This record gives sequence, C-alpha cells and structure tokens, in this order.
Amino acid sequence: MKHLYNIVLLFLLLIAAGCSGVTNENNSVSTSSDSSSQQENADHEKGSDDKKENGNSSEQVEQKETDSSQKDSPNDGQTDDKTKDKKSESASGDGSQLVTVEDPHAITVVVNKNRKLPKGFEPKDLTVPEVPFPFDEFHQKKQLRLEAAEALEELFRGAKQDGVELVAASGYRSYDRQKQIYQNNVRQNGEEHANQFSAKPGTSEHQTGLAMDVTSAAAAFKLQQSFIETEEGKWLEDHAHEYGFIIRYPEGKSDITGYAYEPWHLRYVGKETATEIHQEQETLEEFFGLYP
Repeated sequence: MKHLYNIVLLFLLLIAAGCSGVTNENNSVSTSSDSSSQQENADHEKGSDDKKENGNSSEQVEQKETDSSQKDSPNDGQTDDKTKDKKSESASGDGSQLVTVEDPHAITVVVNKNRKLPKGFEPKDLTVPEVPFPFDEFHQKKQLRLEAAEALEELFRGAKQDGVELVAASGYRSYDRQKQIYQNNVRQNGEEHANQFSAKPGTSEHQTGLAMDVTSAAAAFKLQQSFIETEEGKWLEDHAHEYGFIIRYPEGKSDITGYAYEPWHLRYVGKETATEIHQEQETLEEFFGLYP
C-alpha cells in the first residue's frame, strides 16, 4: 500500500513538472512575441519618424527654394521694372533709345525718332517768311527761324523765275501743337500709320523752326506723295539744295529716316551741307553717320 502511495505521488510530481515546463514555454513564447511586436512597433514608429523627418527636410528644401525664388523674384522684378521704366522714358516709336540733342539751335541739328529736342525748347528767332500761304491769318506754323525764312524766300523767288508757283503750308510747330497733331493722327489713322508720317512731340523737325512743308495749287494744296508728280515737286527735288534745303525724307530711305517718303518736307541745313547731301543722295542721318 505504501509502495502504491509512492507511485501515485511520483506520478503527480511528474505531471506537475510537465505543466510547469509548458507554462514557462508559453511565457517564453509570449515574451518573444511581445518583444517582436514591440520591436516592429518601434521600427514602424521610427520609420514614421524618419518619413516625418524626411518630409520636413523636403518641405524645408522646397521652402528654401521658394524663399530663394521669392527673394530673387522681387529683385528681378525691381530690376525689370527699373529697366522697363528706363526704356519707357527713353523709348521711341520703333523701340530705339532716345538721345537728347546737345545743341538744338545748330542749323545742322539732327532730330528724329532717336534724337529729341530738350524739354521746353523753342527757337528764339522765329519770323514769318514773305512767301505765299494757302491762308491769310497768322498762325505759328507760318514761322521759321530767321536764317531759314530768308533762304525760303530766296527759294520761292528762284522757283517763280523758273515759272514754278510754290505755296508754303506748315513750318514751326510747338511741342504742344505737335502733340495735338500726333494724337489726332493716331485717332484717325491708327498708331502704325501715324508713326510713318507724324513725329511724336519732342522729336519733330518742325519744332526746330528749320522745316517747312511746301505744296502747290496743282497738288490742291495737299501734302501727298503725288506731289512729286507735279512740276513744283520735281523742281524742288532738283533745286532745293541750291538754296540750302534738302528733301528731308527721300524715297527709299524710310528704314534710315524712320518716315515714309515726303517730297513736300523741306529742311534747311545751309547751302554747303545741302549740296553735299544732294550730290551723295544721302539722308541727314547718313551724312552725319547717325544710323538708327
């Protein structure tokens, strides 16, 4: 009986020992699983942090580039605006830069789309030449500078001796008058057309007091290119230089002068200069090397 009791007790001890081993194994597996989960969670969280960190770095770089761009853009914009302002202040109708002439009173002064008269310029020796006009009342456009007026009178006398009857149409124009003419031309014919025949204020030869538009009864007192087909137009083309005048905007030279052909537009430059220009078939720009 005692032997049987010992066998049962041994059996119970073996069972108890077996259960303890399973529990320890389960505990070990559970602990390992928990450690793996914690490691995975830690890795995931680290990965998330890395993504956040990398994301922040990308945003920072992008932000820096944006900041740099924003810093550069205002400066570039200011530079462009300053350049644009500078160009807009000095740009002519064809995009060229305007230069203010140094001696606006010179007989050979060159005024064109690239060369303007000083602000407020007005000739001091304006007078009305004794030549026929298509109107009787006084008007500022009847005037020329004294030297040019006397030369025009001589030219008209020479033409009359040759049986040619000329009529003066338009001489001096103030800045304000030229501005009005130009704006009216733009309104009526568009800017492109206006720029071919009308000077912007400050860039007109008429403001120098050295230019006179000439016409005739045969041309119906109009200023048109067909004037060259009249006896008066042909006479001027051949003889104007003898009196110190040139056809300021000759045919085929608009790329240099900036204006279409105007057989009626006389410009006084003095007999010597006018003769040289006529003989060389040049423009005033070509004569002085002032190409656009």
